Amino acid sequence: MSHSHPHAASHGPHDHGQHDHGREGHEHATGRAGAVSRVAHALRPHSHEPADQVDPALEASAEGMRVLWVSLAILAGTAAVQAAVAAASGSVALLGDTLHNAADALTAVPLAVAFIVGRRPPDRRYTYGYGRAEDLAGVAIVVLIAASCVLAASVAVSRLLHPHPVSDLAAVAAAALAGFAGNELAARYRIRTGRRIGSAALVADGLHARTDGLASLGVLAGAGGVALGWNWADPVVGLAITAVLLSVLWRAAREIYRRLMDAVDPELVDQAERALRGTPGVLGTGQVRLRWIGHRLHAEAEITVSGEITAIEAHRVAVSAEHHLLHALPQLSAALVHADPEPRQGVDDHAVLASHRPVRLKSMAFPSS
Repeated sequence: MSHSHPHAASHGPHDHGQHDHGREGHEHATGRAGAVSRVAHALRPHSHEPADQVDPALEASAEGMRVLWVSLAILAGTAAVQAAVAAASGSVALLGDTLHNAADALTAVPLAVAFIVGRRPPDRRYTYGYGRAEDLAGVAIVVLIAASCVLAASVAVSRLLHPHPVSDLAAVAAAALAGFAGNELAARYRIRTGRRIGSAALVADGLHARTDGLASLGVLAGAGGVALGWNWADPVVGLAITAVLLSVLWRAAREIYRRLMDAVDPELVDQAERALRGTPGVLGTGQVRLRWIGHRLHAEAEITVSGEITAIEAHRVAVSAEHHLLHALPQLSAALVHADPEPRQGVDDHAVLASHRPVRLKSMAFPSS
């Protein structure tokens, strides 16, 4: 027996009861870690994966979406100003910072796909919906970031091998400050609104934008070095910013690869199994499978129930198990829960299917990590 029912991003008010212990533990851990954990989080290159940038509060809030697009427009405008100055001055460092800000602005593309194409309902051809369009947009983003890295690196290396003076240092310095100001403005806007509407994703994106402003300050330092006669300072800063772009490329490509391969964080599987085992009436769990479709999770799970209960009672257990999953995995939108009777000696309830399953799947289990 199985039970499948799609769910919206928000389940309405519930009494979470025992399911709130994870949040309490997180808040306690945050209090212990203090400034060290916040600094480490800020300095870590951020993900360009849409699922990491979307949460229910942001998705459900018109204000949250508005601040997202306004802040991205700020970054795009900043990159346009920097591009003009970089072309006029020949500053390699400023070119790298321009490409970095442009790469961040490009994250709007998969998000736009997530909220426009992804909202289309499933049909007879695309029975799982259109969420995978996010991943196609993500592939395009990775290609563009890779091209940016190649351009920034080649120009910086060429300038080191063949020095060329940087003109309009005042304009370069002003553009660097504009880059810092644009990132800081976007950061404050995102953080303030994210805290007001309760969107952790928007707050995190604001902290990342604040960190990105440091690259613009690096351009300012490079311009200062050139003013002192250190002509190598500009291409060296350009290479440093290229390294930042490469870290962004690596993380973005890794996430897109994992998404296309239906990879999930093993901790999500652990959470799902704990939620299923904690459901009254569930005697055990079998295979638990999770996959991302767009920025929402879909689950398939096997549970073991008593062989002495009725079909209606087994269905109730399956529904309750799905309800527990929805609380354990906030980004879960649909689950298929299959209820099997507890094993009985000499009886194989799936014997008729044995010849239809690949050998490697008959006894497949997911090892703990």
